[in-house]
Amino acid sequence: MSSEFTGLVAVVTGAGSGIGLAVAQHFHDNGAKVFGLDLAEGSMSPNAQFITCDIGDPASVSAAFAELSKSTQVIDILANNAGIGATGTVEDAKEEEWQRVLNINVVGTSRVSAAAMPFLRKSKSPAIVNTCSIAATAGLPKRAVYSASKGAIMSLTLAMAADHVKEGIRVNCVNPGTADTPWVGRLLSQATDPAAERAALEARQPMGRLVSAVEVASAIAYLASPRQASTTGTILAVDGGMQGLRLPK
Repeated sequence: MSSEFTGLVAVVTGAGSGIGLAVAQHFHDNGAKVFGLDLAEGSMSPNAQFITCDIGDPASVSAAFAELSKSTQVIDILANNAGIGATGTVEDAKEEEWQRVLNINVVGTSRVSAAAMPFLRKSKSPAIVNTCSIAATAGLPKRAVYSASKGAIMSLTLAMAADHVKEGIRVNCVNPGTADTPWVGRLLSQATDPAAERAALEARQPMGRLVSAVEVASAIAYLASPRQASTTGTILAVDGGMQGLRLPK
């Protein structure tokens, strides 16, 4: 444990499990007061104060920040991690799926960010870190809707960084490769042969394994740290070399 984030307040969406849980734990272990926004508390209780929030619902986001304001008027770090997945091509995708995924992944992130802005402006070292994806920069098969949403998150990150740089609010994102999380586990369980599908996901990452939630959390913490006061508009890949490396077979 260290004291890097001592005295700071962090808000983590999707903190009940997976990457969000690892982020909440990292901030907590390094001294921050953490609030976890999610549909359910999950496993966050040792690390974060739970606030119910459906980022896909404007009223729920407003209610969550009204509840948050009872405990703090300042947010130093916002980690936008909540999101949902989707599989299939553009032919497979139904109109309802497009609406649902984009509403949660893209508009939901913007809803939470907008709600957090008045709190962030009161911080001496405000930072937002969005969880994006390798799907934003590499063409992945049967991920049309999800990839489109994450491409939007990457562009949104850069736009937000430009909009708020003069206020001192830094905005960055991480692009994980396929991570070993309960969410990915649920996707794999839907495959005809989950073991074969997992092996294929591992094989497509040059390191030959899935990214861990802890590794992604560490990258998010790096970008959120007050020590990185000149880092904004940065897209940090945590993908086992998937985006940048081309290895011989």
